[in-house]
Amino acid sequence: MDTIDKNLLQLLQEDTKKTTKELSLKLNLSVTAVYERIKKLEREGIIYKYVALLNRNKIDKGFVVFCHIKLIQHSKDFLTKFESEVVKLDEVLECFHVSGDYDYILKICVKDMEEYREFMVTKLTTLNHIGSTHSTFMIGQVKNSTAFVL
Repeated sequence: MDTIDKNLLQLLQEDTKKTTKELSLKLNLSVTAVYERIKKLEREGIIYKYVALLNRNKIDKGFVVFCHIKLIQHSKDFLTKFESEVVKLDEVLECFHVSGDYDYILKICVKDMEEYREFMVTKLTTLNHIGSTHSTFMIGQVKNSTAFVL
């Protein structure tokens, strides 16, 4: 990956709706060269998906919870089973297997406290092998980026 690829990736991370013509003007390359570089980055798995980022407040998902999960055991079976179940929960946007006092941290987005309570009671606590949970509620967002600096 050279400097041009890095610059191209920075531009795409800012706005993937830019046309290859717009990108070619910014990078001082031909449209074909930009197109070929993008295809190469996709083939290599550096670019693996294009998405639309949504404003969670405008779709009634503005209540953000970080839920720390401790499993009752750390066996491979328990970890695998928990992970296969948690990925099915639509409210969970991210799930991280972590070291320390807890085994997992979930990022959950719902409408409000009432919806979170319903999620906890009817979905999360019904998963097997959960020993304990600890919920932290977002007060404000200081930084939220999807872009990597290259």
